[in-house]
Amino acid sequence: MVKDMKKAVFKIGGKQYFVTEGQVLEVELITDENQKKDKKIQIQPLILINEATTLIGKPLLDDHRITAEILEPDILSDKVMAIRYKAKKRVHKIHGHRQHHSQIKIIEIA
Repeated sequence: MVKDMKKAVFKIGGKQYFVTEGQVLEVELITDENQKKDKKIQIQPLILINEATTLIGKPLLDDHRITAEILEPDILSDKVMAIRYKAKKRVHKIHGHRQHHSQIKIIEIA
């Protein structure tokens, strides 16, 4: 039988993430001037938290928070290539982009 795990939804960098305790995920780059590996951060406010009962923020839950640990402060995703091409004109342009991410581990949902 699976024990009840706390689940939560939070927002970083314009994207929402649904997480449980102990989960490792890549989020948008966390821009903090003293961001270091193995540093603990607080993520607040939350959008939704699911324990014994489900609490939904209208629009946010300010009194709850997530404690997370930064595993990798700055990693690069795979390169995305964009090609612009004009048929029969011998005109083309290739553009590449690699997005920066941070890898975090959710320690506690409180």
